[in-house]
Amino acid sequence: MKAMIFAAGLGTRLKPITDHLPKALVPIAGKPLLEHIILKLIHSGFDEIIVNVHHFPELIIDFLKSKNNFGIRIEISDELDQLLDTGGGIRKAAWFFDDGKPFLVHNVDILSNIDVEVLYQKHLQTHSLATLVVSQRNTFRYLLFDDDLKLKGWINEKSGELKPAGFKNPHLYTKLAFSGIQVLSPEIFELMNELPPKFPVMDFYLSNAKTQQITGFIPDNYRMMDVGKLDVLDEAEKYI
Repeated sequence: MKAMIFAAGLGTRLKPITDHLPKALVPIAGKPLLEHIILKLIHSGFDEIIVNVHHFPELIIDFLKSKNNFGIRIEISDELDQLLDTGGGIRKAAWFFDDGKPFLVHNVDILSNIDVEVLYQKHLQTHSLATLVVSQRNTFRYLLFDDDLKLKGWINEKSGELKPAGFKNPHLYTKLAFSGIQVLSPEIFELMNELPPKFPVMDFYLSNAKTQQITGFIPDNYRMMDVGKLDVLDEAEKYI
């Protein structure tokens, strides 16, 4: 099985650590975040992984070489010239996903107890364009789902902004927070053909939600942690 790890971010919320280190290599319990995610994916049967890079890319490449790519196929998607955001990053890596099968996309700064094999099988059962791991978590930006966990909209509760354009009555839908883990079907690349090089994948989902099935998935007994901020690093050590 194939997967992509988003590791290209600048890690601005982790400054000053990321002034000299990419977010992917920030250590938690003696191992870089990237290593935690790779080992989790390998344990779940993923044996081909692509990692996108931008901030201190040579350090990530050298780290992977020092680990002999953990004994699997690991490729690099180079975004050194321009960060492509989540949607553009996925599309740039399209060449890697050449087997016609769904693939996992996992943020490097998300630690969780999710069983990604269960997530992958759920995606296969629903025949969705994308299956997004979501949870009931306090935030101010929510995805909005109907009773069948089909994506319908998005709300920023601070600003009142709604997406897609013309979306109304957000109170009729279930508010859930995206967890930075998703499974995508390869048909997604055809729908991305006409888009600019850089775009957020969530806006892409919202603009296609009326015509494509984009599904939420709430894992059983789910626990997750966003390790993208300095104030959670100590807590992340305990979590591991």
